Amino acid sequence: MAPPTPPVVNFITGNANKLTEVKAILEPAITVNSQSLDLPELQGTLEEVTLEKCRVAAQKVGGPVLVEDTCLCFNALNGLPGPYIKWFMQSIGHEGLNNLLAAYDDKSAQAVCTFAFSKGPGHEPLLFQGKTDGKIVPARGPTFFGWDPIFEYEGETYAEMDKAKKNKISHRYKALEKVRVWVEGGMNE
Repeated sequence: MAPPTPPVVNFITGNANKLTEVKAILEPAITVNSQSLDLPELQGTLEEVTLEKCRVAAQKVGGPVLVEDTCLCFNALNGLPGPYIKWFMQSIGHEGLNNLLAAYDDKSAQAVCTFAFSKGPGHEPLLFQGKTDGKIVPARGPTFFGWDPIFEYEGETYAEMDKAKKNKISHRYKALEKVRVWVEGGMNE
């Protein structure tokens, strides 16, 4: 008898680095297919942004989807830049992000990853969230994956970490573990 076929999720992303991490964390237990869609970047809380992205993606795909939104929340700035980190990175970069905290002693931050899954159009998305506490430091390590070089966890930036190590402690890992448990449990609401 052939082994059971793993469940499949359709992850909506155009970011190759995110896709690589998601596959590394979920496969082979869950097969990850990917599709790139141009989704609106709404304003609101991380949860509101992720839920709406999921609803729009499910409508565009016409079927089940998994979407993700990542935040970098500076405690001294009451959670900003939060869900707007992508735009902050593009406009001010690593040095600019550090400069936002120059006037503050508190350099602590929280990396937050929220996944939303919808069975398709008309189905309310489910949220899965993971958080990792760290601090903001001057950039160290390779600079090819977003804000990884400035987020330090236990003495290393995400960029300095071995990928396997990062994939066992990161905010994305913590959220995906919740996704994995839910999918392996039969994806019942």
